[in-house]
Order: sequence, then C-alpha cells, then structure tokens
Amino acid sequence: MIRELEPIPLEEIRAARERIAGVGTDSPLVRLNVEHAPAEIYLKLENLQPIGSFKLRGAGNIMKLADRMQLEKGVWTASAGNMAQGVAWHAREMGLECTIVVPDHAPETKLEAIRRLGGKIVKVPVADWFQILRDHGYRGMEGFFIHPVSNRHVIAGHGTIGLEILEQLPDVEAVIAPYGGGALSTGIASALRALKPNVKVYAAEVETAAPLAPSLAAGMPVEVEYTSTFVDGMGAPFLIEEMWPLVRQLLDGSLIVSVKEIADAIRLLVERNRVVAEGAGAAPVAAALTGQAGEGKVVCIVSGGNIDTSKLVKILQGRVP
Repeated sequence: MIRELEPIPLEEIRAARERIAGVGTDSPLVRLNVEHAPAEIYLKLENLQPIGSFKLRGAGNIMKLADRMQLEKGVWTASAGNMAQGVAWHAREMGLECTIVVPDHAPETKLEAIRRLGGKIVKVPVADWFQILRDHGYRGMEGFFIHPVSNRHVIAGHGTIGLEILEQLPDVEAVIAPYGGGALSTGIASALRALKPNVKVYAAEVETAAPLAPSLAAGMPVEVEYTSTFVDGMGAPFLIEEMWPLVRQLLDGSLIVSVKEIADAIRLLVERNRVVAEGAGAAPVAAALTGQAGEGKVVCIVSGGNIDTSKLVKILQGRVP
C-alpha cells in the first residue's frame, strides 16, 4: 500500500533549495500589466526556466538525493511533457539513461524537447498513462522511477517556489497554482503554512478535467469525466489517492476556469507582458481575473511556457485550439 503524504517540513524545502541552487531557482516575479483587474496580480515566471517549466526543481531534488546504485539502470517517469523535460535535463547532466512514458495526446513541442534532451519516448494510451500514476509502475520498465507528483522530494523541490515568493513579495495574500496532481500547489503551501500561514493557496482547474473541486465539496475523492484539450499540462479524471490528505489539509479551494478563459489569459499575457504561457501556466491568471482569489496581492504561478506554436497562433488570432 502506498503511504499517504504529509506536509513537507520547512527544513526539507530549504535543503532542497540549497541542493538545486542555480538550476531551476529564482524565477522573476512581475506585475501583470492590466488596468482594470479584480486584484493586484503578480506573475511568478516559471516559464523562463531552462526547460520552460518549474519541473526542473522537483526533478533535480529527487535525482540529487538518489543513491548512485538506484540510478545505475537509468531513470524513467510518466509525464505529458514538463516533468519529462525536468528528468531528462538532469539525466543528461548526470550522464544517465532516461525514458519517458507519455500519453498519446502529448503535444509535439514537448515531445521534441524530450528528444532534444536525450530522452527515449514510450507512448501509451491516456488511460494506461493515468494508471501509472496510480500504480507507481508500468510493465516492462526498468530503472529508478520518479513519480511526477506523489513523492516528498519532488514536492519539496517545488516548494522552493514558496520561499522565493515570500522574499519577492512579503505581503502576498494569495497564491494560485495550476492543479495537475497537486505536487506544485502542496509544495508551495507547505512552505507558506510554515512561514506565513495566513496566505491563501488555491488550485486552478480547467473545467474539462477538474476532480479537485467536487472532491473538496464532497469531503472525499471523486472521479469526473475527462476531456482532452489544448490545456495538456493539468487535469485528470481522478485525484491521486495518497495526495488527498495533503491536498485537503493545505489548499484553500479550487478555482475552476473554462478552456476559453485560459486561452484569453494566454493572449493577455502575450499582449500585455510579452510572456508566453502554456495552458496550465495561464490557468492561474485566468482564475485570478475572475476575482475568486480575492482583491489583494495575488501571485499566479505561470508554471510553464511549452505550447505548440500552431496553437499559440490560433489563440493570438482570438480562437480556441
């Protein structure tokens, strides 16, 4: 049985920051350039990381902590693209073999990045891919498995974002992070609960794949219908079971936004801040613009910028891919 996770102690998050210093840390925090917004919105630009995503943090922390014997057969993960790049980037730096199991709808931009970093790609049906997240394994795969979500070292690495936010904006009142499996939001919340517990931490979900909001309402994990969209870096038909206690304890709620609202936020980020975000990266901005996170100083985690060029062009033309 897989153990339920608990909030990550502050000392583990601080140790992770030292461990990955200089690689995937200290992303900029800037104000969203809009005249009439329901809050004072700030952007934590994780899309500017070397791989275009925050996943470099968690991947780096767990791989640097692993014993060399664990890594002798290489590493593998299950990822739609961004954790894949984080693992592949560090594997290349450490001289390790790397295999990525991806869902069959993974965007070409992210697949090309995996290849560029030296990762081997294995495509599986999306239902099989989701099952890997539940089972923590897949037939025929060898090497050190890095779960993209429910691993305390991965979560601690992502939690370093929370430390940076408090240094960059000490009077922050709320943080919104996209919700894929919960590692990003609960990592940040673990840091903030320890240092400034009055800060609200919200998840942003896309309406086509939003299990967290109804689960919080029901007081137990529930499954929902899943529809694949261009917002590929977040959302699932279910919550990862061992993450539920952590999510329920640390997060202040889920803010659901539509696919169109996310597309509109992507276009706004390009037009007003010259920032390119993928769907998941723009979801927190879309949520903040609805006013659901309050009227104060709200930090949106722009988690990644790996969006297919053809999809970005359509969005800039006012369409939804």
